[in-house]
Amino acid sequence: MDRDEASCVPGGSATWTTQMDAARKGVATPQIRDVAQSEGVATETLMRLVAEGRVCIPANRRHTCLRPAGIGSALRTKINVNLGVSRDCRDYDAEMLKVRSAVELGADAIMDLSSHGDTQPFRRKLVEECPVMIGTVPVYDAVIHYRRDLGTLTADDFVDVVRLHAEDGADFVTLHCGITRKTVDQIKSGARKMNIVSRGGSLVFAWMAMTGEENPFFERYDEILDICARHDVTVSLGDACRPGCLADATDGVQIEELVRLGELVERAWKKNVQVMVEGPGHVPLDQIAANMKVQQTICHGAPFYVLGPLVTDVAPGYDHITSAIGGAVAAMSGAAFLCYVTPAEHLALPNVDDVRQGIIASKIAAHAADIAKGLPGARDADDRMAEARRRLDWEAQFAEALDPETARAIRSSRLPEGDHSDTCSMCGKFCAVRSMNKALSGETVDIL
Repeated sequence: MDRDEASCVPGGSATWTTQMDAARKGVATPQIRDVAQSEGVATETLMRLVAEGRVCIPANRRHTCLRPAGIGSALRTKINVNLGVSRDCRDYDAEMLKVRSAVELGADAIMDLSSHGDTQPFRRKLVEECPVMIGTVPVYDAVIHYRRDLGTLTADDFVDVVRLHAEDGADFVTLHCGITRKTVDQIKSGARKMNIVSRGGSLVFAWMAMTGEENPFFERYDEILDICARHDVTVSLGDACRPGCLADATDGVQIEELVRLGELVERAWKKNVQVMVEGPGHVPLDQIAANMKVQQTICHGAPFYVLGPLVTDVAPGYDHITSAIGGAVAAMSGAAFLCYVTPAEHLALPNVDDVRQGIIASKIAAHAADIAKGLPGARDADDRMAEARRRLDWEAQFAEALDPETARAIRSSRLPEGDHSDTCSMCGKFCAVRSMNKALSGETVDIL
């Protein structure tokens, strides 16, 4: 029997289906207790947040090696890493190396965005070996799982792939439920510069345009929720109409979809299904905070999961930086979950180094936001770093660094010479910290 199954289904010692259902019934699941301990919050407080839908704990019962984590603005900001093979880059072993590297660097979730080949063995390997949350996008898998052209797929096919991913152990699934036939007409009007840049959203749009039918993820949403409740899969409501350029940010198409997602949030909660809402995208810096506040209002405080946002369109090769700038503001303003962006965004499938840079940039953004939010303990490492710098204690500085490997490598490659080796090669004996330490202790400050 799977983890907790005896207590998660009728007939067990306590009858509950999902983390939300358990919290509403006053049951502190092992996952809730673990998250409360790791976040330093009272179990009762966390249970209330989960019961209200303001925190979700994605934890498919088949993912037995999972270290559970909570997603919500009241908790530490979490980071997601997108991985997976494509037709042009199909090495699953290389993707597993990226997965292990991402987990070692502190990623909180891995999303499998594979779009080529037999994806199920890789997905199951992730569930078997990966200790962090695993997300998937079933609509990607529909075409390659059935090996049929998009226009020949049926609504049943899409729903069955959601079921397959739930049964395989995905902790959360991105479902593009908010795009409807009305959206097709809006996009065809040509009001947007970039139309739809969501890969899953574009597939659903194309299917509706080709078949003339309504979006099956929207039309059969209740059936999908029943599947998710059965396996305790969290629904991540995909933003099919997220802005793909600054010009499309906060437009009518984006906001109308968000309103629809807010309605879908409430429908999920009625079935005790945990849910989070995905957000933009490309957004000017001065619009990010407002976007977060609008989402919190329209979507009733459900956790917000953002890609970036990227604050400019003109930095290919450096979009991990444009994303980190936007991500820090977004998380400070209420976003709970940052999807990393790598230097390869808009250019290529990221390699291991791209993944590393993307994760570090997102960690910086998340950490800065947690400090700004005033989370208890968020600034402790910064205060320890300041103390280590005052002492010119380099090993202590590396111990507090978000990326100690890079920090150590830079210093060791450019060490100062002579009797000021405790400083760095930029200032040498002009080091302000060295001068102050000597002056305050009554020593002579020797420069020449």
